[in-house]
Amino acid sequence: MQKYTITEREDGLTLEKYVRKVLNIAPLSFIYKLFRKKDVKVNGHWEDRKYIVHSKDEIAIYVTPAQLEEFNQKNVYTPNDAIKDWVIYEDNQLLLINKPRGVLVQKGENTHSKALDQMVVEYEMSKGDYNPDEENAFVPGPAHRLDRNTSGIIAFGKTHQALEYLFHLLKERDAIGKHYLTLVYGKIEKDGYVDAPLLKDEATNTVKVASKDNGAKVAKTIYKVVKNLGDYTLLDVTLVTGRTHQIRVHLAYIHHPVIGDSKYGDFKINNTFYKEFGLKNQFLHASEMHFGHLDEPFSYLSSRKFVAPLPSELENIIIQLKEKINHDSQ
Repeated sequence: MQKYTITEREDGLTLEKYVRKVLNIAPLSFIYKLFRKKDVKVNGHWEDRKYIVHSKDEIAIYVTPAQLEEFNQKNVYTPNDAIKDWVIYEDNQLLLINKPRGVLVQKGENTHSKALDQMVVEYEMSKGDYNPDEENAFVPGPAHRLDRNTSGIIAFGKTHQALEYLFHLLKERDAIGKHYLTLVYGKIEKDGYVDAPLLKDEATNTVKVASKDNGAKVAKTIYKVVKNLGDYTLLDVTLVTGRTHQIRVHLAYIHHPVIGDSKYGDFKINNTFYKEFGLKNQFLHASEMHFGHLDEPFSYLSSRKFVAPLPSELENIIIQLKEKINHDSQ
């Protein structure tokens, strides 16, 4: 039997995903067999594979040391500064990265490309700030997530204290703020607010607006108009809560779907943007992170704001839409 404790970084995963993370090269047949035989416990109780794990949960997986060695592949890191141009800010506690679209924050199942967390470790190694061979060395980790095809700011803690503090700030949401830029269908003339509970379907990894009586969680989104661009609007969006796919679902709910969103958007409009601009994914970018009053030893970050420039492919779409409007008005 192998025992593990869920960290803040893993909070919210399904039990199946957590076990697949531990036994990261085990075949699915082996994983499912563990659950069928009730060889996975949470806090001393058998749980279904769809159970949502939470920070400090104690997980017991009934595998032998030989099975653990066979099915757990350790990450092999090589010093590499490939992401140095993605760095927005760095000190000895914090690292802010402008993640490109198409990059996973953390490696998922059945993916072979490097995830951002692996790249960050290799970047820190290239500077001599992290040594994986050092006993009890803290591995830099992300404090939050972005979808693979959402670009923008991701915060990494470089020390245990910094990562825990970032988790706290993001959970309480009283001394940290994040802004997103998104292009949506339709002309929005006034700033607005969406208050609609969201329910996640773990089996399909989709989210919908639903009643709290049916298990949906409170979700609130604020949006401000940045620019009207003909039949489209560029919005600055902030999250009061942080639910999965919240921005995309809420904007679709008010009939202003995010352009390029294949899951909740409009297929016809998305196809038009693909043909005209080559846009393959959602126009959504985490553009800004700012801090309020922070306690020591992070007070030096108080009232500071960090900005991730819009990727050139998204910026070019805005430029071309403006040019089209000017041309049509002549």
